[in-house]
Amino acid sequence: MNRIDKNNYYLDIAETVLERSTCLRRMYGAIIVRNDEIVSSGYNGAPRGRKNCADMNYCIRDNLGIPSGQRYELCRSVHAEANAIISAARKDTLGGTLYLAGHNAKTGEIIPAESCSMCKRLIINAGIERVVARISKTEYTVTNVQDWIDNDDSIREENYVI
Repeated sequence: MNRIDKNNYYLDIAETVLERSTCLRRMYGAIIVRNDEIVSSGYNGAPRGRKNCADMNYCIRDNLGIPSGQRYELCRSVHAEANAIISAARKDTLGGTLYLAGHNAKTGEIIPAESCSMCKRLIINAGIERVVARISKTEYTVTNVQDWIDNDDSIREENYVI
């Protein structure tokens, strides 16, 4: 009997969660696991009560030609990681692992999942210890969140254009 490894098991669940995404560019799903129990889940979509891009049939960032990874303040969506953290008590995220999966919304293909700088800050403050991010159906990266703290890329001058 071939059992799926635990990381891919949780990544498959995160991949199922992303099917609720309402983003027209990227669909992300996240789950937080602590002590081998799922604490919470989240997917990217507009804040509760607001219209989703999928409902409006347009993405303002696409319409403005904004590249992926830039100008998130113009995006309607709350990211999957943020929604998973919002849905959990901090006492339940401390020492946990966040599993993250992503798809291209237009093609449905798996895209290497990576947290943005804002989500990295939320993950750090939630006390999450590891992020496991899917890069293919069976491959993933494992990041120790302490590395984001130790290698603080938010203080490098080359990250800012004046």
